[in-house]
Amino acid sequence: MAKACKKTYVGWQELPEKRKQIEYKQPTKLLDEKGNLLVKGGWARHNVFEYDRTAARPQWRGKEWDFYQVSDGRYMVQISMANISIGGYASAVLVDLTDKSKPVISSMALWLGGKNKVVMAENCDQGHPNVSEYKKGKFHFRAETTDKKRTIFFTGPYKGKTVETKFEMDLFDDHENITIVTPFKNKKGDYKPTRFFMTMKQNCMPASGYFKVGEETVAFDKQDTFAVLDWGRGVWPYKNVWYWGNGAQHIKDAEGKDHIFGFEITWAIGDESNATETCLFYDGKASKIGSVDVEVFPKDDKWDKDWHFISDDGKFDMVMKPFYVHHTDTNVINLFRMHAHQVHGLWSGKVELEDGTKLEIKDMYAFCEYVENKW
Repeated sequence: MAKACKKTYVGWQELPEKRKQIEYKQPTKLLDEKGNLLVKGGWARHNVFEYDRTAARPQWRGKEWDFYQVSDGRYMVQISMANISIGGYASAVLVDLTDKSKPVISSMALWLGGKNKVVMAENCDQGHPNVSEYKKGKFHFRAETTDKKRTIFFTGPYKGKTVETKFEMDLFDDHENITIVTPFKNKKGDYKPTRFFMTMKQNCMPASGYFKVGEETVAFDKQDTFAVLDWGRGVWPYKNVWYWGNGAQHIKDAEGKDHIFGFEITWAIGDESNATETCLFYDGKASKIGSVDVEVFPKDDKWDKDWHFISDDGKFDMVMKPFYVHHTDTNVINLFRMHAHQVHGLWSGKVELEDGTKLEIKDMYAFCEYVENKW
């Protein structure tokens, strides 16, 4: 169970002691030849961590995924592929966030066995052209990265029809992200030397594309559509939980000039002593913030109540008013389970960039999810 705030904060001084935020700027080897983690936690503005999947131990616990989420505030699309060594999947999902009566459209390819059945890219940062691809039968997934854009494509069956979706995502020059390495500890508080989570969140990507089901097409325009990439590689414990919040939007400054603002907040995964996956973005540049938590844990019947998010350095103070709860629960005889509540809402509050610039946010569309997994 994720630890959550239980009292109402009246000032930043009542928050827990601030965590370290160790930043890596140079290429750094992630694992030794025995799979032991060489980086005991840290973050970077680009993926400087050199990951070698052949060094990861044990191989059967390895997990790799490329997860893209695209939304214009009305529709949400998730296109993803994952390889968890014992199997994997490729899928595309369409959700109408404005009409809860409409069914969720989902097409998924599943496979079992063979850690090398689908070989995914070891680095997905800007300046690393690469492709992750799965193609079998009626299913085809392809994700491609170049210096200037990302392209994602999926096609597969759905209730006798064909799902096809494709998006192109723009990148700023030197588009910064937050890449983080998180170790895991055992119950005694000792590091598990071969267990780790490395993830890169590429945020604030204007996106255009479509999601087609049979003859019906939903089109997306980059003027009001943003994408986020959740790129993950690691060797995880069997049970885990996390919170993940993310969003992006156009905002104007005092002179009326347009900017792109976004945020990334993740917590409750592993040992966060040396860095937290919390960051603001402004025109493609990252601004690190401190540890974030939600004031009241919103489980059970409270998913649609207001969520108040606060950071230990006072640079993030936002309230989300939910309007859609996307609940999924994949459960295979309670041995393999992915149980998630992804809550979409309008966010308002105040944030502060690294240079001291303060921004007031009003009714920004974004999401936060709570996930419990066995995998």
